[in-house]
Amino acid sequence: MTSSGPVYLDCNATTPVDPAVLDEVIHFMRDEYGNAGSRTHTYGQRAKERVNRAREEVAAGADAKPEEVIFTSGATESDNLAILGLEDHARKSGKMHIVTTAIEHKAVLEPVERLTQRGFETTLVKPERDGRVSVDAIMEAVRPDTALVSVMAANNETGAIQPIAQIAQSLDSHEAYFHVDAAQAFGKVDNIVSDKRIDMISISGHKLYAPKGIGALIVRRRGYRRVPLTPLMVGGGQERGLRPGTLPVPLIAGLGTAVSTALKDRATRSARVTELRSGLLEALAPLEVQINGSPTNSLESTLNFSVPGVDGEAAILALKDVVAVSNGSACTSQSYEPSHVLTAMDLDDDTIHGAIRVSWSHLTEEPQWKVLAERLSDLVVRP
Repeated sequence: MTSSGPVYLDCNATTPVDPAVLDEVIHFMRDEYGNAGSRTHTYGQRAKERVNRAREEVAAGADAKPEEVIFTSGATESDNLAILGLEDHARKSGKMHIVTTAIEHKAVLEPVERLTQRGFETTLVKPERDGRVSVDAIMEAVRPDTALVSVMAANNETGAIQPIAQIAQSLDSHEAYFHVDAAQAFGKVDNIVSDKRIDMISISGHKLYAPKGIGALIVRRRGYRRVPLTPLMVGGGQERGLRPGTLPVPLIAGLGTAVSTALKDRATRSARVTELRSGLLEALAPLEVQINGSPTNSLESTLNFSVPGVDGEAAILALKDVVAVSNGSACTSQSYEPSHVLTAMDLDDDTIHGAIRVSWSHLTEEPQWKVLAERLSDLVVRP
């Protein structure tokens, strides 16, 4: 516990801002405040140069080209643009089928549902019990009239890393566009979205130690062809006509710094979060907890678990002065509805209602794991 409160362990909801990123953001808010669209003076030129450099920094995280990076307000907007932006093309081509998974973030599931209401057909692929989708199950769902396949890189609730490269390779002979919501994995998992068969990649700054309100959609070309997206907004023509509006240069600069720093420091960050994971697992061992998700193919910084006989909400309340944790996605946790992710994994009701998600970062100080385990042990109903 810190002097100011519990240790923050909800990094899958949002990360702290990296100090180097904060310095960059403040510099471009306070000193270099020009509009990147202003061409008549050096303030605008310097802003434009920083935006262009940020494109290079973000593109490097996916082995993409700088001109393929479209800045958005975050992964939610990127997901909406990737999915809803394909509607016109799908209708014109007569391909009105979508394949996605039952464990996607609501930022994917709700746009897909909107297209379903407009006459599209959707196949939701369920995961295995470890939270990972099968490549075979995805490919069995793909049809000749499939316009889009959308699979997240890593699940925000369980941390399960999906077989993105294998899906991309399997789609190589199919024309369907492949979209990956990489909000949780970008800059953290090596080469997770580097395969050139991935057409669109959504990322979010505040999952990678940048501020909230900035993200990107990487839209790769197939040869000389761009993905035929229709903009969801109009009014300015910025970002190659796909996302109009004055570019938030300080946030873009921060995102660029966040990605470049993540790539440079990935090994040391990985070692730190793995160390924290080991401490947590060691403390939990006497409780014989159930790990909800893959024990081997998951983000090093995420653990979703249930303690037999312990309600998740009660556990979070009992731990609130020690650690700040959650029971699932920050976008839906306030509804107190059972997790759609854990439900899709066919876990039993007691396990779902007992689930606790702990997520940390390289910036996380060492929590009192022993105290956490003791508090949970005190909640166990014993005969």
